[in-house]
Amino acid sequence: MSVYVSLVNMKSLLINAEQVNYGIGAFSVANMEMVMGVIRAAEEKASPVILQIAQVRLPYSPLHLIGPMMIAAAKNSSVPIAVHFDHGLDLTAIRAALELGFTSVMIDASHLPIEQNIEMVVKVKAMADDYGASVEAEVGQLGGSEDGTTDNGMFYSNPQEVKLLYESTKVDAIALSIGNAHGLYTKEPKLNFNILSETKKLVPVPLVLHGGSGISAEDFRKSIELGIRKINIATASFLAVEEEARHYCSEEKRDYFKLSSRMVDGMYKNVTNHINIFNSNGKAWR
Repeated sequence: MSVYVSLVNMKSLLINAEQVNYGIGAFSVANMEMVMGVIRAAEEKASPVILQIAQVRLPYSPLHLIGPMMIAAAKNSSVPIAVHFDHGLDLTAIRAALELGFTSVMIDASHLPIEQNIEMVVKVKAMADDYGASVEAEVGQLGGSEDGTTDNGMFYSNPQEVKLLYESTKVDAIALSIGNAHGLYTKEPKLNFNILSETKKLVPVPLVLHGGSGISAEDFRKSIELGIRKINIATASFLAVEEEARHYCSEEKRDYFKLSSRMVDGMYKNVTNHINIFNSNGKAWR
């Protein structure tokens, strides 16, 4: 009988998605219920997934507590799962995630000029290589911010800068800014598929779409056709969990453990929906 290792390197997941042409959901989590909801959906749909947490969330979900939980969930899963540190802002936090056993990290230096961005990515790549972990970088800055507190404006990715960063770093995945944004969209996003298509012609590396909450199923599928392999889902998950909890708390009788189960349900439903859109169902161990 084959023995599978379920906690895997993100690069291996993205390479397989590239070969078979589907997208992988990278689902941000903040507590045990959200982790459980992701695992339940992934196992039922036989889908690879990425569990992730962004550095800006650590004041609410300390890394030394949430990190081991995420890793334990992946190790005990029946499907392949990468554990990713998203939007790392400094080397200290990224190293802490690597030491805990995260199999992938992102350095977000997209706000810097491309030369300085590359310098930061080179440092993180050297560090992550020591742990056998994947590295994600970003070129072009998204509207909004990861924690929803500010709007930095939209700076579209320059395909030539993406090419330069890849050739200078040999990073494992690159996130693009093509009209996507963090947080809630105030109006329907208009993705610039020309930037995505042109970038894909220039680099062989899997591409990443941040700000996935609110993008239409049609645009998700078109993005995947054009080379997007990792898709970040955060806001939609937090809203789904909150909504399920709110509905339960409006009922006459309340019980903490039933509330916890409903929060798991909220995450499960949202993850299941996105797995179906991304066409990753049934792709575990393929």
